[in-house]
Amino acid sequence: MNANLLNQRWQLRSPESAADWQAYYQLRWQILRAPWLQALGSERDELEQDAYHLMLTNAAGELIAVGRLHQVDAETAQVRYMAVASEWQGQGAGAAVLQGLEHYAISQGYKKLLLNARDSALPFYLRQQYHVLGSAPSMFGIVHQRMSKTLTLAGTDSEFRQWCADLQQTWHSTIPLSQFMQLQITSFDGFSLQCQAPLAPNINLHQTMFAGSIYTLATLTGWGMLYLQLQSLGLAGAQVLAEGNIRYLQPVRSTPTARCHLADVRGDLSPLASGRRVRQQITVDIFVDEQHCAQFVGLYAVLPEQSDD
Repeated sequence: MNANLLNQRWQLRSPESAADWQAYYQLRWQILRAPWLQALGSERDELEQDAYHLMLTNAAGELIAVGRLHQVDAETAQVRYMAVASEWQGQGAGAAVLQGLEHYAISQGYKKLLLNARDSALPFYLRQQYHVLGSAPSMFGIVHQRMSKTLTLAGTDSEFRQWCADLQQTWHSTIPLSQFMQLQITSFDGFSLQCQAPLAPNINLHQTMFAGSIYTLATLTGWGMLYLQLQSLGLAGAQVLAEGNIRYLQPVRSTPTARCHLADVRGDLSPLASGRRVRQQITVDIFVDEQHCAQFVGLYAVLPEQSDD
């Protein structure tokens, strides 16, 4: 869930006050330990001081979900103690905390996350693009699975630059509108793709950006993130937009930036290698400076290449 939209309903932050920490550990114990008759204090370990903690509260300030991240090695971190209050389960609270931990991990240079998931939580983590590595130690008689998620695409900086050059050339040569809009890729680091289109060639009678240009900027940025993933995975296919929805939040009065993060992508591309059609849901946010102006959610499909046989 995008943090800018998250603020409209929930607040995601680290615990600060003594009351925050008390509520944070209480929810951990209540959800993860009390049902198995474990004592207070069993919800903590020796890594608390060095870990990164997040708590999610609702508009009334009530704590509804928590999660923690700690370092494993220079490139790997582990998610632990994910807990959602019973009455808020199934409403996206856990995903909001998990994505917050993922974005923090990226900011710290981690490339992979690990976690141990209860069997009952497997569907949730699979939807968040985590993959099963094998069995993990059981706890309180509950079967767990070891899971991982790669946070950045495989590739060198040189490869990233070449893929972006090829992508932009593909846009301009096959989609004339993108060239007229002067759409440009401004950065890609294996995790975040950013694109821009200046206001002047996309302006409307109100001196703001034409809604169709905003939609096109968002659509092609999402398409671009899909393209870059295929390059990284060594896969190929025909990319199409199956469904797209956009929310226009604020007028665009100067050059906007479209941002797409790998952590906000949903859908496994690997079946394409076996000749199967795949789909991905990709979220793109439009900003002017740090003002959130639009959010686009697109469902993209990749059709396997047809054999000449």
